[in-house]
Amino acid sequence: MKTALSSAAALLALAAPLQARPADDAKAYAKRIAAIDDSGPMLNSVIVYDRDAARKSKAAANIGPLHGRTVLVKDNIETREWPTTAGSLALAGNMTGRDAPLITRLRAAGGVVLGKTNLSEWANIRSSHSTSGWSAVGGLTKNPHATDRNSCGSSSGSGAAVAAGLAWAAIGTETDGSITCPASVNGVVGFKPTVGLVSRTHVVPISSTQDTAGPMTRSVADAALLLDAIAGSDPSDSATASADRYAGRFTAGLAGASLKGMRIGVLRKQAGTRADVLALFDRALADMKAAGAELVEIEYAEPDAMYEAEGTVLYYELREGLADYLRSSPADIPIRSLDDAIAFNKAHASEEMRWFGQETFELAQKATDRAAYEKARAEGQRLAGKEGIDRLLKENRVAVLVAPTGGPAWPSDLVYGDNFPGGIGAGSLAAIAGYPHLTVPMGAVERLPVGLSFLGAQWDDLEVLRIGAAYEAARSAALPVPSFRPWSPAP
Repeated sequence: MKTALSSAAALLALAAPLQARPADDAKAYAKRIAAIDDSGPMLNSVIVYDRDAARKSKAAANIGPLHGRTVLVKDNIETREWPTTAGSLALAGNMTGRDAPLITRLRAAGGVVLGKTNLSEWANIRSSHSTSGWSAVGGLTKNPHATDRNSCGSSSGSGAAVAAGLAWAAIGTETDGSITCPASVNGVVGFKPTVGLVSRTHVVPISSTQDTAGPMTRSVADAALLLDAIAGSDPSDSATASADRYAGRFTAGLAGASLKGMRIGVLRKQAGTRADVLALFDRALADMKAAGAELVEIEYAEPDAMYEAEGTVLYYELREGLADYLRSSPADIPIRSLDDAIAFNKAHASEEMRWFGQETFELAQKATDRAAYEKARAEGQRLAGKEGIDRLLKENRVAVLVAPTGGPAWPSDLVYGDNFPGGIGAGSLAAIAGYPHLTVPMGAVERLPVGLSFLGAQWDDLEVLRIGAAYEAARSAALPVPSFRPWSPAP
């Protein structure tokens, strides 16, 4: 029987960052998972973990640059130890015995795969009425800052686990917001790199145009270190042809990063209208200005056509890409196409579709017009890239664009689905363009974390990380600590 820990103090002690050797840390992380994720508040952020991680961490202690550090991996990325399910019961037996190339790189750099994290099922592409953080395999992931509130998605478990101190770091994936949103609402750093910097081979796909994996950590320096480990070219993923040109140097200059003389573009419209979020944003801007940055106010509205194009692209690429992935699996799985997945969900509706349906899958099933897809892909990338981020950076002579990542976490509601705080954030620009997007904690609203986004040009990942690290060092706002309890208005 699962038991609760005796006090909030005990829970907070378990979530405190560790300072021991990586092998000792790995042992402690396993205890934390048992105490916080499987028992007590039962965060449901980790689906499975390696009880032998401490021994593996000790064996990797002299392998760099990670030296045995433990990493949790989102369960749409293949690792040889466990099935890769994307949260769906249809893939519960998807035991491929393969490592995704990004995991091969992680291990070669001395990283230890601690376990697999829960996610929004099928990376939140099955339905527009879903509850983020829920999957049929892992249940509902809870936000450690307020266990009745959402952990966002689709990298829900990765964000919640890092916030709860269940591993040194985690790897998430993003198509549009799936790293940065859970990082923001869980109060951690999340980095969506330029598409093509990290291999997507053996990762359950949505979009070949927008998908990427990226780090979720407690600091920008840790995100850069993990990115150094997993980035690089992969002959099986043509988008990564240029990756080796940039890989392996993301920690360079972070320690001494400065905002002095840096021109920062402020996306005022994308900050929304909530007074509490705006106050937090203004404090972050004041911190950057005090550190020597020059702030440039920018008025910009994303065109509706950009989002319409994105939908066409995602539906078409999901149908094609998912079939390619499913056919490639050596495991004995019951589905080999999107049609099969739809049929499986209907046949297992009581388990898979009790809370929400699969209308997005069904739209993708009908997305067969290649000419319309190619036109939409070109238009979306033009509007978000050349005429979006690129134009804003050039015309305003700024290094990056900043805005709040989103609002505070909303209450989880399986009956009605997500209730996103609308009108805050600019992450879709970077997602559709395929450009880098970093979110760094900037404080809290009612003890609920809120992140600050930094958006940059294609392949300008290092510059974005440096500016984010400089802001992190200059930040004056206090950051919240996880309560592991439901939210309440009491201080």
